[in-house]
Amino acid sequence: MSGDQAAPRTGQVRDLYGEDIEVGVDLVTGAYTLTADEIVDFASVWDPQYFHVDAGAAAEGHFGGLIASGVHTLAVYQRLAVQAHFARWNVIAGRRIRDLRFLVPVRAGDRLTGRLVVDAIDEDDRGRAVLQVRGELTNQHGAVVMSLTMETLILMRPATP
Repeated sequence: MSGDQAAPRTGQVRDLYGEDIEVGVDLVTGAYTLTADEIVDFASVWDPQYFHVDAGAAAEGHFGGLIASGVHTLAVYQRLAVQAHFARWNVIAGRRIRDLRFLVPVRAGDRLTGRLVVDAIDEDDRGRAVLQVRGELTNQHGAVVMSLTMETLILMRPATP
């Protein structure tokens, strides 16, 4: 883990329900800097393509150097979103990811920051809501490296007697 990212929070109070989150809210996360060792370690297990695991071969390839796996990039986004926001929300589960796009290669040393925009909250009749969230991850140059749309199930506030 790079030095600029706090460790995961434990015992976080989940005090926000569907009613507490506003449509249109634009939220940012903390930042995370990827290292070459992290890129290689992750990809060695989960996406062992040469441009993720072999710096020498990657230098001769299409990207001109080592790049992070898209799955790794998505994992960084998820971690940042959970640490900054989802840990306080009464999340039941992620439901869907749509329109996931990897727009710019992520390289060792890139400092990534996330952004979430709540586009809709659709309440059901079981005390839950589906949040539709647009998200993106940007690098230190302001380039959007990944974008997605996701749906998250969240509890609504329990009815009081």
